[in-house]
Amino acid sequence: MPLPEKSIIAGIRTRAKRRAFTGVGIGDDCAVLRIPAGHEALITTDFSLEGIHFRREWHAPEVIGHRCLTRGLSDIAAMGGQPIAAFLSLALPRNLPQHWVDRFFDGLLHLAAAFQMTLAGGDVAQSPGGILIDIVVLGSSPKGKAVLRSGAKAGDHIYVTGELGGSAAALKLLIASRKLLPANFPQHFYPPPRIAVGAFLRKTRTASAMIDLSDGLSTDLAHICEESGVGAEIWAEAIPLASVGKPAHQVDLQSALHGGEDYELLFTAPSSTRVPSQIGDVAITQIGQITRGKRVILLNEQGVGVKLLPAGWEHFRPR
Repeated sequence: MPLPEKSIIAGIRTRAKRRAFTGVGIGDDCAVLRIPAGHEALITTDFSLEGIHFRREWHAPEVIGHRCLTRGLSDIAAMGGQPIAAFLSLALPRNLPQHWVDRFFDGLLHLAAAFQMTLAGGDVAQSPGGILIDIVVLGSSPKGKAVLRSGAKAGDHIYVTGELGGSAAALKLLIASRKLLPANFPQHFYPPPRIAVGAFLRKTRTASAMIDLSDGLSTDLAHICEESGVGAEIWAEAIPLASVGKPAHQVDLQSALHGGEDYELLFTAPSSTRVPSQIGDVAITQIGQITRGKRVILLNEQGVGVKLLPAGWEHFRPR
């Protein structure tokens, strides 16, 4: 059974204060935070629900803590922003051991420390069923400089960071009752938020539009096209397919197109812009171009095109 609510909050407050923090965090009715001068606030929220986003028999508590914060940080990265603080609402079943809660915060706070951000507040409640997690992440970007989904124009090139499909491939193995070592499948268990890459693309004015790949390439590209009022042409052979497991094997194209939870960045850039093949230690790959009209087309190696429908994750979609 978890400790009483006040004890849980007291423990979190102690651990969250281990790094320097300017403002008022846990302990009052609201946090008091300062946004850097000349910046605007970026605010995002994401659920992580037991049975939907994770399963306790598959994912260690540290993994769940890491992944739930990654969901918010990846949204900040997609705007080219820098994270400042997180707020966590956590509903726990009565029969959950306290050591599970402690290990969950190990994963979450370890990732927060890596980005010099704090856990500044939230709520704890008793759940009648499974574990319910809602993470809110506050970030900032220079005023008027956040990278939006709506800036893509016909002729822009389309790029992705890293490799795609690794998380979906791991999930398929988990569903097939395979025991997986997190070290062999880091794309699924410990995805790295691309904060530094997103900030670089914003600072250098490289990206005209950007989104994070949480729901799958086909779905997230459709979001950019819809917001920008454009179409796209994607080259199947150019999509960087992840290699997973040991011995390593390459994932299939469908996992890369529709799998989701890669938390890589998908961005567009004018054709005249020089885009590096690598930013830090993260590979950058051109996978297509923006077109006029509204259709998204997938071209195979022979140049034959088919309409690419958004088939990534969507809640309430019949399956």
